[in-house]
Amino acid sequence: MSLAQHLRELRKRLFVAAAGLVVGMIIAFIISEPVIELLSAPIAQIAAAHGDRYIALDFNTVTSGFDMRMRIAFSIGLILSAPVWLWQLWAFIMPGLTRKEIRYTIGFLSAAIPLFAGGLYVGWLIMPHMVEIMALFVPNGKGVAQFYDYSTYYDFVFKLLLVVGVSFITPVFLVALNLAGIMSGRTILKGWRVAIIVIVVFAAAATPAADVTSMLLLAGILCILYFAAALLSMLFDRRRSKRAAAEAGA
Repeated sequence: MSLAQHLRELRKRLFVAAAGLVVGMIIAFIISEPVIELLSAPIAQIAAAHGDRYIALDFNTVTSGFDMRMRIAFSIGLILSAPVWLWQLWAFIMPGLTRKEIRYTIGFLSAAIPLFAGGLYVGWLIMPHMVEIMALFVPNGKGVAQFYDYSTYYDFVFKLLLVVGVSFITPVFLVALNLAGIMSGRTILKGWRVAIIVIVVFAAAATPAADVTSMLLLAGILCILYFAAALLSMLFDRRRSKRAAAEAGA
C-alpha cells in the first residue's frame, strides 16, 4: 500500500473506533445513575455511621451533575467500546507483523486484559475501605460537616482503579521481556527481594497507611503474580534450551 492508502486506511479505522466510543458513551451515560450510586455507597455508609455529622457528595456548580455523568460516560464507554477500537488498532498493524509477532501479541492481550480486569476488581474492593478509614481522621462532633467534592472524589476513585489495574499487568511485561530474550527467568527470580520491597512500597503508597488489610491484600496478589511470571519465564527458557539442543544435535 502507498502512503496515501495507509492514511486512508488509518482514517477509516479511527472513524470506526470513534463511532464505537460514542455508542459506548451513550450506553454508559444511560446507566450513569446506578454507577454514581455505587461510587457514593462508601459515603452513604460513613453518613449512616456518623449520625451527628453531615456527610455528602458535593455538587457545587450548576453543571457539576452533567460533568460527573460525562466523566463516567467517557470512562465506562472506553471500556465498553474496547473490543471495537482494539480490533481496529489490531487490524491496522497486523499486516505489518510476522507470524511470530502476531502470536506473541495475541498471547500478551489474552493475558493482559483479564489481569487488568482483575486489578480493577481488586481496586474496587479496596476503595470503600480507603474512604471509610480516611473519614475516621475527620473530627467527630456536632457542627462538623464533611463534603466530598465530586470532581476530586471521582478522580481519586478513577486513579486508584487505573493504578491497581495497570500494576496487575506488570508480570505480563516481565514475560514479554523474557520472550524477547532481554531477561531470563532465572534473572527475574533472583531479583525477588528487590521486587518484594518495590511491591510493598507501591502497595503502601497506593493504600492509606491505616488500611493495613488492603495493603497486604494488594501486595500479596502482586507477589503471587511476580513469582508466576518468573516461573513461566523459566519454563519458556527451558523449552528454548531443549529446542536449541535438538537443533544442534540434528
